[in-house]
Amino acid sequence: MSISILIAEDLEIVREGLRALLSAQQGYSVIGEAADGLQAVQLTESLKPDVVLMDLHMPNMDGPDAIRRIKKTLPKTRIIALTADSKDRMFFKSLNAGVDGYILKRANCEDLVKAISTVLGGKSYISPDISSHLVEQYRKGGGIPQEGPLESLTEREQQVLKFIAEGRGNKSIAQILCISHKTVEKHKANLKKKLAATSTADLVAVALDNGLMDTPP
Repeated sequence: MSISILIAEDLEIVREGLRALLSAQQGYSVIGEAADGLQAVQLTESLKPDVVLMDLHMPNMDGPDAIRRIKKTLPKTRIIALTADSKDRMFFKSLNAGVDGYILKRANCEDLVKAISTVLGGKSYISPDISSHLVEQYRKGGGIPQEGPLESLTEREQQVLKFIAEGRGNKSIAQILCISHKTVEKHKANLKKKLAATSTADLVAVALDNGLMDTPP
C-alpha cells in the first residue's frame, strides 16, 4: 500500500519538482496539490493523505495556521514543514502549531524520504542544517529564539496592520483585501488584543518597531 502525500506550496515550479521527485520513489503517491493555505486545509480534510508537505509562507493562510487547523480535525495526519531558510522565524510557530517535521527545500531526495519515514514512525524530524543553526545560536548565548510580537499574527492580520501603518482607513483596506468593513474592524480588534494595543497609534508603533514596513507587499 502506497503512502499518500499532499503537497501545499504556492510556487508551481516547486510543486512540480516535489511531485516528480516523489513519483519516482516506489511506494509514494501524490494525491493532491494546494497553492495556498486554505486550499491545503480543505484538500487535506477531503483527501485525508498520510503526509502533508507544507510550505510555511503561502497566501490566504500561512503554514502554521494551516497546520493548526489540520491537526485539530486530523491529528494523525503527519505534516512536514518546508522552508527555504534554516533561520526561518516560523520554526517555533510551526512547532507550536503541531508540525511533525521540518526540512529545507534544498534537501536532497534521500533526506526528504528520511523525513517522511521518520514522521510516519511517530517521531519528529528536523533538517540537520536547522538543528545546527539552533545549537550554534544557543552556544553563542542567544538561547532559544523568542517570538517577536508579529509572530502571533496571521498573514491577513499582518496585511491589515501594514495597511493601518500606511495610514489607510477601513474602507480602503476593505477594498484592497476584498473583505467587508466589518471584517476589517474584527481584524483591528484582534490586533489590539494580540499586541496589547489600546489605539491605532499603538498599532502603528508596533508595526514600525518590528520592521513590518520593510517587508515586501
